[in-house]
Amino acid sequence: MKKFAIAAATATALTLTMANAAFAQTTQATQAPMILAAGEMTKATEATSDTWITTKVKADLMTEKGIPGSDIKVETNKGVVSLSSTTAVTEMQKDTAVAITKKIKGVKAVSADGLKAE
Repeated sequence: MKKFAIAAATATALTLTMANAAFAQTTQATQAPMILAAGEMTKATEATSDTWITTKVKADLMTEKGIPGSDIKVETNKGVVSLSSTTAVTEMQKDTAVAITKKIKGVKAVSADGLKAE
């Protein structure tokens, strides 16, 4: 009877050890996609933030009197806003466009090299 009890205890211990190892592998496998998803979420947040900044800059330029907002192209990449235009703007319009852009939350830098000044 003692031999049976020892064998049963040994089998139970081995089963628990193997189950624990399998559980650890399952946990690692399920955590990896979550880490990946967190990275993708950061990228999605950046893209959303850049889109929001671009939309806000464009809206503010369109509503500002004396600025040809419809002629100014706005691009944002990681908070850096690039302003460009195929039509010439005055130096004052260029300065105003840059000032408006810099006031927007999330804007890290502004490049107006693409704005052709008269």
